[in-house]
Amino acid sequence: MRLRLPEERPTEPPTGYKIAHPVLSQDGTRAGFTGVSLGGALPYGVLADASCVYGLRHRAPSRRCDCGFHCVHDRAAAEALLCTAEHRTAVLLDVLVLGRYLRFERGFRYARQRVRTATVGPCACGTVAAALADADWGRPGWRALAPSCAGCLRGRTAVSLAGFARLAGEGLRVVARPATVLTQGDPGLPEGLGVPELAAEAALLQARLDWFQSQLARLGQRGPDGGPQG
Repeated sequence: MRLRLPEERPTEPPTGYKIAHPVLSQDGTRAGFTGVSLGGALPYGVLADASCVYGLRHRAPSRRCDCGFHCVHDRAAAEALLCTAEHRTAVLLDVLVLGRYLRFERGFRYARQRVRTATVGPCACGTVAAALADADWGRPGWRALAPSCAGCLRGRTAVSLAGFARLAGEGLRVVARPATVLTQGDPGLPEGLGVPELAAEAALLQARLDWFQSQLARLGQRGPDGGPQG
């Protein structure tokens, strides 16, 4: 006999996190998202219902299929996915899990969702994003977008963060993640070094340079066979 977990009846919709690529319709009148893995060929809106990506007629999510929206419980787990090369330009979504869902150890697979907030990472140059610009790829009828600062737009098709939220509708909030703040000085040096410590580091480097120059001078005074040059 196979034991089944009791059915959940939450008083409020569960929440979760996922990543996706923002997309803009070809005519520039609609905005949405496309997934990064299963179902990535099917852009969806802020409020959307899942369907079986294999074209089967069962309701999503099915226990015998992989269909349905996916999200994780932990925000940090979703942010970790943004570290991979192919996901660097994706955005972090905060979602409400609606309708039927299956709970797993790390997240949910579910039938309906509402995207509440989209957090946009910095531009490729490291500056805080001011817009979402054409990422040079897309889906039929949809342009994929990537974070961009004003200086890196270079005439590309783009929409401001507020403009994307307006086109997406349904009360979506789009916010920019602050750029990483770098400490002043050589990033390879330990943090917290003051002027005396930096001066000592510079003196040590100069001493090493003087030693290398003296060794080169000695080698230059010797012939090819190791003897003095005549």
